[in-house]
Amino acid sequence: MSPRLPTVLAAGAWLKNAACLFEDGRAVWSPMHGDLGDPAACVALEQSLDHLRAQSCTPIEAIAHDLHPDFYSTQLAVALADRLGVPAVGVQHHHAHIAAVMAEHGLTEPVVGLALDGVGLGTDGVAWGGELLWVAPGDWRRLGHLWPLRLAGGDVAAREPWRMAAAAMQTLGRGADIEARYTAAVGAQAARTVTRMLDSGLNSPPTTSTGRWFDAAAGALGLSVRQSHEAEAAIALESAAKRWFAVHGEPTLDSVIEVAGDSMLDLRPLLARLLDWPDGENRCDEAAAWFHVALADGLAQWAIAAAQRTQVDTVCLGGGCFMNALLTRRVTLRLQSRGLRVLRPQATSCGDAGLALGQAWAVAQQIHLAPGVLTESLSCV
Repeated sequence: MSPRLPTVLAAGAWLKNAACLFEDGRAVWSPMHGDLGDPAACVALEQSLDHLRAQSCTPIEAIAHDLHPDFYSTQLAVALADRLGVPAVGVQHHHAHIAAVMAEHGLTEPVVGLALDGVGLGTDGVAWGGELLWVAPGDWRRLGHLWPLRLAGGDVAAREPWRMAAAAMQTLGRGADIEARYTAAVGAQAARTVTRMLDSGLNSPPTTSTGRWFDAAAGALGLSVRQSHEAEAAIALESAAKRWFAVHGEPTLDSVIEVAGDSMLDLRPLLARLLDWPDGENRCDEAAAWFHVALADGLAQWAIAAAQRTQVDTVCLGGGCFMNALLTRRVTLRLQSRGLRVLRPQATSCGDAGLALGQAWAVAQQIHLAPGVLTESLSCV
């Protein structure tokens, strides 16, 4: 019989928050609370943590939380840990996504993880979201990330895909064309201001987010200029691709994605193709289909190379971008064709709703494997 893992309570994510008690190797979930920008969700999370704590049959040895210090879930976890006299431990967002898959499938061996989503605070203070990781029980490291784009205006860029397309143009050396391309859609002043922000870096922090690359693609094709709901642009892009697949099948693909050095997957050639996609009937549908195929194949090759380099045979897929069925299917088939086992969440969401399990499992493994050396965060090596 394997030794019992420590009992850990996890406070979950900011979006689609749910808490989790990890006890005796099993997950006990709270109800879904929703986004913590809603005060009612914050109150519900506090009540759920108290309820889960009362349900525990063994002493809670740590409280796990996201790395972001401003999240209400983090602040609540720290306060509760102080009250109980146990450590509060931050777990990096994308590490938690892959750890959640490992926990659900009972893995004890190292894996390569593709963690693709909208945003999560990285250990370097940058907004991550397109991450290639090596994860083992009690240990992890970042192997690579997507080529970064700038968020012109910060968080507002996530609500306006045209800004992400503009950021792609700027990093392609085509910043001088932003104003002409987007003035009709957003106005000359907005297009001019964003161009200046991207050129100077003013209020334009970098992100490696896969979600923002999807936004850039949708913005480049004119499928979405502004979005009022999370992942609206990405969903529009997937819908366009599905229309093309349904009639024409998979588009012809040539090799366009390269890994820069040993770590960065450079998606700029994809956006260059979309920006210059020829006019014609079903233009957006064909381009969206091509984008999905090219992105999936690039991601798969990236993970295959990492698996060979680290000598692992399992790849775990986590993060909200894997709600995209086209992307998930093709990445999975490409990885399996090279003899790799591919795992993703089945009992929980691949997005932030399942994050608390990964937080709790990662901390429980760390306590189990290295008792007495737990720190305030599980930093990567």
